[in-house]
Amino acid sequence: MIRKEGILEAWDLSAATLAAHKVPTPSYIVNEEMLRLNLSVIDDIRQRAEVSIIVALKANATWPLFRLLAEHSSGATASSLAEAKLVNEYMGIKCHTYAPVYVEEEIDEILSLSSHITFNSLAQYERYGARARSLGVSCGLRVNPEHSTVATDLYNPCIPQSRLGVRSNDLEAWPEGIDGLHFHSLCESRPDDLASTLEAVERRFGRFFGQLRWINFGGGHLVTHRDYDRDRVVEILRRFRVRHPHLEVILEPGSAFTWDSGVLVARVEDIVSNGGRNTLMLNVSPACHMPDCLEMPYKPQIVGMHDPEEGEDEWWIGGNSCLAGDVLGAWATGDGHSPKLGESIVFRDMIHYTMVKTTMFNGVSHPAIVLYTTGGEYRVLRRFDYNDYKQRMG
Repeated sequence: MIRKEGILEAWDLSAATLAAHKVPTPSYIVNEEMLRLNLSVIDDIRQRAEVSIIVALKANATWPLFRLLAEHSSGATASSLAEAKLVNEYMGIKCHTYAPVYVEEEIDEILSLSSHITFNSLAQYERYGARARSLGVSCGLRVNPEHSTVATDLYNPCIPQSRLGVRSNDLEAWPEGIDGLHFHSLCESRPDDLASTLEAVERRFGRFFGQLRWINFGGGHLVTHRDYDRDRVVEILRRFRVRHPHLEVILEPGSAFTWDSGVLVARVEDIVSNGGRNTLMLNVSPACHMPDCLEMPYKPQIVGMHDPEEGEDEWWIGGNSCLAGDVLGAWATGDGHSPKLGESIVFRDMIHYTMVKTTMFNGVSHPAIVLYTTGGEYRVLRRFDYNDYKQRMG
């Protein structure tokens, strides 16, 4: 079981300390020690289960970390030409590639950067499959198991009329030349979710397994969550491999590699009190810099704060964009402390699906990207300025 609370408690993220280390605020700060805890879990599972676990760039594409991630994974998966280029340039390997649709203008370069490519539809395979095979790229087909335990439709690829994957009833025979089967129907899921999904996949597509060389279980395996049963998932994976010993088993978790491996540090710039509500106005924006919090939606953790109990003072979080709904819910400090101007507000678990989904709406200041090393050094990986905004606009 991963315990990161002690690391956070010992980590001084006060505004004064960050200023002394010349750390910009706001910043996404990756904590190398917390990241390495995740990587040790990834290594443990892939070694005990004898499976391939590859990094999905869609959750975090901070390429200065790629060399470290490459040491603790079996490769990487890309969802676009840009991601495939990053894998090739900064990991020095060809990637597993899946995109819902490929276009003529990019497919040749994508194939040159890929060892595996998965097609979302039979039509896309018919269009590009021969070209892929001629280059020695292993072809896969994404299937829809028509089973998912994901409750939020936004993240559920198995909703009725989903555009993602081929259904069993649409496959009279397995297409010639396709080596692999790919499914992805989990999201921050647990081992029992994988077990029930595998049952559906084997029931609907097992008749084709003899024609395959590999099977990709997709992402959504939150193996680095503190409550995830690692022994249980190893058991599930090993039993599958016993049933199908000729298949290479591949997992491509996105969140798990960088789950709870760092923070977003903001600063209180104003306190607005209207209608009995106190709102801490920060120099970050939930809409721009924490989009999943509003999309999912979910309430992030703030270090040193908690959900208010009866009688406690409530403090809301307001972002610095002009969107009226750029607001998160209420928190309490628990010690009677009233936040002041200039104080740090530290959002926990802000490394996966944040930087890759941020926007520059309103031209608001974009958080820097920082690595806090195991040696106690703050290494600024990237600062953003006016030119970053300007160059996106023309």
